[in-house]
Amino acid sequence: MNAAGVDRVDVGEADVFDLDWNLGAAKQSLAERAYDRIEALFVDTSLPPGAFVRMQDLQTLVDLGRTPVHQAVRRAGSETLIRIRPRDGLTIAPVDLTRERRLADLRRSMDRFVVEEAAKRLSFNHRAGFMHLRRALVAIGEGIDIHTFNRFDRAFDTLLIAAAGEPFLQRTVRPLHAFARRIGYICIESLGRDAGIADTYERHLAILDAVVSGDVARATKASDALIDLSQSYVDDLSDGVDPMLLDVGLGRPADKRTAAQPASGFSSDEGHPNLSPRQTKEDTP
Repeated sequence: MNAAGVDRVDVGEADVFDLDWNLGAAKQSLAERAYDRIEALFVDTSLPPGAFVRMQDLQTLVDLGRTPVHQAVRRAGSETLIRIRPRDGLTIAPVDLTRERRLADLRRSMDRFVVEEAAKRLSFNHRAGFMHLRRALVAIGEGIDIHTFNRFDRAFDTLLIAAAGEPFLQRTVRPLHAFARRIGYICIESLGRDAGIADTYERHLAILDAVVSGDVARATKASDALIDLSQSYVDDLSDGVDPMLLDVGLGRPADKRTAAQPASGFSSDEGHPNLSPRQTKEDTP
């Protein structure tokens, strides 16, 4: 349940955007599935920025076993979504607005490359995938909620990277998108920037349409416009947002910030709406 009291869709729940656009790649491993779920919890702040969490509680949250979760955590640690504290649990990366601005600049350059390559190399199957995502998004309309939109965005980014044809991008661009999605989520959910969903909705469609048409110049221009919007979210959060939304660790005494985790799994931050561990509905394979 989010801050507004609305039930959140479970990480593993199937929907119209949960499609496999790997196009012939090997079946997703349990470690990859665990990473997907951790990333989703990171983006919607169910794992709050700056929170401590024990490994066993993270396993409960993602509803997968010890080995795949450990593998996923190592990957998330290398991508700076999580800070691994040996013998002391994990810390979810807090929101550092100075760093977020640098990441947006980096993402601008990398996303340009992705959309350029996708527009130039687009296969028939990838084109069909984009058109499916477009129809599904338009059918929902601009009244889409942020949780559903983020599922579209995740599928859209995955398909863009696949269409670009460079596997290395999966590990370089994907973490940038996760950080950007989290910023957008916090801004829209916590600051009440409802127009933000309509803005990002239109800008994603502009990228999609340009890529499908093979128009490289229009695709890069649309990509830049989306980054401009992301940077405006960072600016909005800089203008007086509650610091606890960016780092729940600020509410703990300094001598407790390196302490072991309580039985609940998270450090004690009673004011945050997403601190209670929950188990997903999907059965463990």
